[in-house]
Amino acid sequence: MEVMSQKSPNDVQQIFTNKYFYHDLQLRLTKALNLVLQTLVFAGTWYFVYAKTIVDPFYNVGNWAVIALFALIYFLYGRTYDAFVVSLSSVSEKFYSQVLSCLFTDGIMYFVIALLTRHFPRIMPIILCLLVQAVVAYLWSSFSFNWYFKAFPSKKTAIIYDEENDLKETINEYGLGNKFNVQKSIKADKDIVDKLFELKSFEIVFLDNVHSHERNQIIKYCIQHDIRVYILPRIGDVIMSGAEKMHMLHLPVLHLGRYSPNLEYLFLKRAFDIIVAILAFIVTSPFMLCVAIAIKATDHGPILYKQIRLTKDGREFKVMKFRSMRVDAEKDGVARLSTGEDDDRVTPVGKFIRKVRFDELPQLFNIIKGDMSIVGPRPERPEIAQQYNEELPEFAMRLQAKAGLTGYAQVYGKYNTTPYNKLEMDLMYIANPSIFEDLKIIFATIKILFESESTEGVSSGTAIASEVVKNEKSTK
Repeated sequence: MEVMSQKSPNDVQQIFTNKYFYHDLQLRLTKALNLVLQTLVFAGTWYFVYAKTIVDPFYNVGNWAVIALFALIYFLYGRTYDAFVVSLSSVSEKFYSQVLSCLFTDGIMYFVIALLTRHFPRIMPIILCLLVQAVVAYLWSSFSFNWYFKAFPSKKTAIIYDEENDLKETINEYGLGNKFNVQKSIKADKDIVDKLFELKSFEIVFLDNVHSHERNQIIKYCIQHDIRVYILPRIGDVIMSGAEKMHMLHLPVLHLGRYSPNLEYLFLKRAFDIIVAILAFIVTSPFMLCVAIAIKATDHGPILYKQIRLTKDGREFKVMKFRSMRVDAEKDGVARLSTGEDDDRVTPVGKFIRKVRFDELPQLFNIIKGDMSIVGPRPERPEIAQQYNEELPEFAMRLQAKAGLTGYAQVYGKYNTTPYNKLEMDLMYIANPSIFEDLKIIFATIKILFESESTEGVSSGTAIASEVVKNEKSTK
C-alpha cells in the first residue's frame, strides 16, 4: 500500500506534465462544443415545436431521452464522416461532413418524432433546424480551424524514407503544411541508427515505407524521447494489423492466416447484401429508368455494359454497369484505365452518371446473384490485374474476399490511387472484417458521392496501368 501511495501522485503528475495533455484536452473540448451546439439547435426545435404535438406529452425524462438520442446518432455519424476532425481537414471539409451528419440525424429524428406523434408532423421546422445547424457548422469549422493553428503552431517534422519520395509535397498539397513543418528528410539506410540523434529536436516523425528492422529501431527511439510517429505502412505491416493476439507457451503470440471469417459473419453479410441490394433497387429504380432512357436517347447504343471482372479466389464474372463510354471505346482491343474528365471516350451522359456513381447501380443485380458484395475490394479486369501482378505479385491478395460495390480503397482513396496503396487499403479491410466496418464504409461512401477528387482519372494515355505500377517494386 505504501508503494502504491508513493506512485499514484507521480502518475497523476505525469499526466498533467505530459506535453500533449493540454493540447489533447483543448481538442476534446472543442469537439464536445460542436456536439453540444448542434444538439442545442435540435433541442430548441423539439421543445418549441414537436414536443407539444405528441399524443402523450413527455415529462422531463422523456424530453431528455429524445435529445440524448439525437446527440448519440449525430456523434456516430460525425465519427463516420470525420466531422469532428479539427487539424487535418479544411473548413469546407469539416462543414460538408457536419452538414451531412446533421442531415441524416435530423432525418432519422423526424421519423422518430412521427412514431411518437403517430402521424407525419410538419417538416418545415426540421428543415429550419437543419439550416441553423448548417450555420453553426460553418461557424464552428471556421473558429476551430483558426483557433487551432493560432494556439498550436506547426510541429517541427522529419521524414524518414526508404526510397526517394514526394511526401513533403503531398503534405503541402493537402493543406497540412500548417500542421507539419517538414524541416528534414533522412534516408533509412543501414547507418540509420547512428543518425537517430538528429531527431531529438523534432516533435513529429513520418516513416515512409521503411523496412521493419530500421523502422523498429526508429520507433523505439521516438517513443523513448516522446516524439510522435506517423507510419506509412508496407504490405506486411497491414497484414500484421489483422493478427489475432493470443498466449501460447506462456508467451505472447500473434496468429496470422488467410482471410477466413467465421460462419456467423458470412451469413449475416450475405443476408445483409440481399436485403440492402433489394431495397436499394426499389429506391433507385426511378433514377435507373431515367439513366436508361438518357443513354438510349443520346446515341441509341446499348444501355448496359457487361465486362469480365475478378472476384473471390480469381473467379471471373460479368459485371453490369450503365454504359458511360462510346460503343467503340476499346475498338483496338487494348484495355485502358479512364483518364477522368479528360477521357474523350466518355459520353456527356456518362460524365454525369460517373460523377454521381449512377453507372454502378446495375451491379445491384450482381450482388443479388452472389458474384459481389455491398462492401469488398473493387473487382478488376483480368488484363489489368495481370499487369499489376507482374509488377506487384501481392496484388492478388485482394482476391481473398468477394469483390464489392464499394470498399475501403474507394472511400479513403481516389480513382487514381496507386495499385500499391489500393492493395494496402483493401488488405486493411480484409484484415479486420466486421459488419460494423461494412456499415461504416457504406455510410462513408455517401459522403464521397459528390467529391470530384474521388473520381479523378489516371495520367492521360495510361494503358492497362503499366505506367502506374512501374515504380511499385521499389516500395515492396
